Amino acid sequence: MTHYLDFEKPLAEIEGKAEELRAMARANKEMDIEKEAAALDRKARDMLADLYKKLTPWRKCQVARHPERPHCRDYIDALFTEYMPLAGDRNFADDHAVLGGVARFDDKPVVVIGHEKGHDTQSRITHNFGMARPEGYRKAVRLMDMADRFGLPVVTLVDTPGAYPGKGAEERGQSEAIARSTEKCLQIGVPLVSVVIGEGGSGGAVAFATANRVAMLEHSVYSVISPEGCASILWKDSEKMREAAEALRLTAQDLLQLGVCDRVIPEPMGGAHRDRKATIDAVGKAIGVMLKDLSAMDGKALVTARRKKFLAMGSKGLAA
Repeated sequence: MTHYLDFEKPLAEIEGKAEELRAMARANKEMDIEKEAAALDRKARDMLADLYKKLTPWRKCQVARHPERPHCRDYIDALFTEYMPLAGDRNFADDHAVLGGVARFDDKPVVVIGHEKGHDTQSRITHNFGMARPEGYRKAVRLMDMADRFGLPVVTLVDTPGAYPGKGAEERGQSEAIARSTEKCLQIGVPLVSVVIGEGGSGGAVAFATANRVAMLEHSVYSVISPEGCASILWKDSEKMREAAEALRLTAQDLLQLGVCDRVIPEPMGGAHRDRKATIDAVGKAIGVMLKDLSAMDGKALVTARRKKFLAMGSKGLAA
């Protein structure tokens, strides 16, 4: 059953009517309703194109959070071979919100790390809705250290509302773990590429996305705080999330213009959830191009370029 977002309700009605007609035809073989159903299909396609032609930032947030979007595990299963997950931070526990391990991409060894949200109630609870605890970031640091030691490129897949803000996480050093992960991103002398596949929330995302190349899916978002959180702080009203989304400039298109991301990966009409395979294939091609761009650089050049990239962010605005 397709999950429709609030702004897609008119589309849901049309697609529902087309499905009802086809269900009636299946029940009564003598009925010929294909012409009427095809007309509804065309109307639905036109409406879908119109809805997605110019999404507002808030609607892009809704699409980025769509429960049927491909998640980290889907990309790993489809794009990587011989994936061997590695667990734990060798200190406290294994954080299921962060997946990571060694694998092959285009038959070349890599380390892949990403946030996993889960696809149903039970798996979302298991993966804590993609919100990592300190041990998740320490696991990422361990994996990046290993990649650096063996000369393996690192691919990160970002999809998190933000780091988990619970009491236990704070007691175990959440902010320090995020800072260490971000620092490790800046230190490793191997190619590091990152793709924001859904939400890129605050430091929880930066800890994986401080990369040589950062790509974003067309309807993904990346911001210092969620629109609801921003609205609660600025206006004491989380219902002003639409205004906050506009102010945050969190869309892939805005961030490409600002130089925060390096490329935008197109999504199928209607969002990644409407054609998961096409989306995953597009992400795979983008990862391949980004790794190829970095393949000729040595470790020192990679570290220097990565640091310059992030130090330069915002410099145009300051100069103005």
